[in-house]
Amino acid sequence: MAEHLTTESRNPASLHIDQLSPLEIARLMNHEDRRVVEAVEAELPRIARGIEMMAEALGSGHRVLYVGAGTSGRLGILDAVEWYPTFGVGEEGVEVILAGGVEAFLKAVEEAEDDEADGAAQVAQRARPGDLVVGISASGSTPFVLGAVRQARAMGVATLGLTCNRPSALEELADWTIAPVVGPEVVAGSTRLKAGTAEKMVLNILSTGAMIRLGKVYQNLMVDFRPTNAKLRERALRILQEVTGASREACQEAFEASHQQVKVAIVMLRCGLDREAAEQRLEEAGGFVQRALEGRPG
Repeated sequence: MAEHLTTESRNPASLHIDQLSPLEIARLMNHEDRRVVEAVEAELPRIARGIEMMAEALGSGHRVLYVGAGTSGRLGILDAVEWYPTFGVGEEGVEVILAGGVEAFLKAVEEAEDDEADGAAQVAQRARPGDLVVGISASGSTPFVLGAVRQARAMGVATLGLTCNRPSALEELADWTIAPVVGPEVVAGSTRLKAGTAEKMVLNILSTGAMIRLGKVYQNLMVDFRPTNAKLRERALRILQEVTGASREACQEAFEASHQQVKVAIVMLRCGLDREAAEQRLEEAGGFVQRALEGRPG
């Protein structure tokens, strides 16, 4: 089947890449990377539905499970580990199932991607109805991912596919599929290149979009992050000063009184409320700062 996959085909533009100078190699790869943006743009309506699916799962108290092998699985990890420091969503909201286990993040375990039964077993153990299983496979034919998605469907768990080929076995299995077709790589089959870049771009949009839909962003500021280090605590104070116009001292006081919850501190400062009242206002507003400030229910 590999000979029919766009991601495994030879790229006519790079047939003589082995004879190019360093600058020519860089120019060629940079030129090819432009195709990634175009491919992702073509999938925006499908990505929008993916945002809705992710927000629906998280908003109902369920989880997102990224499933992948090799580069695709590692990209799932790169996205997931940023959820907590950026949006305050940790393991209760996202998990990554990587073929070969977490050790495969740093060391290739190539044969693991062929274990369809293991993919199914991992999902059977971790997924629950109401969750969203996101199968990530550049080829759209990785057995580990297909097994996971097939098992999720059998359990009544929603499934979203992310691939760089169309048509694909993954698209046939998943409830909804996003497929930015980036074309052949400059080194045939090296899907860590354009395909990996496209997958990362789509994951960025999916997770960020879902978090925005859940009220984790106010204006264009992150307001639900966990300030776990000095840099993030300083960011929290800057956000509070910018949004409320209050002095640094007042922001610092509200920040500490809010138990270092930026959202709560904003409502405290803007509405003149104590922590408990601000938390109640936010809860009634569904967690959205703008609605809380306007006194609108969620």
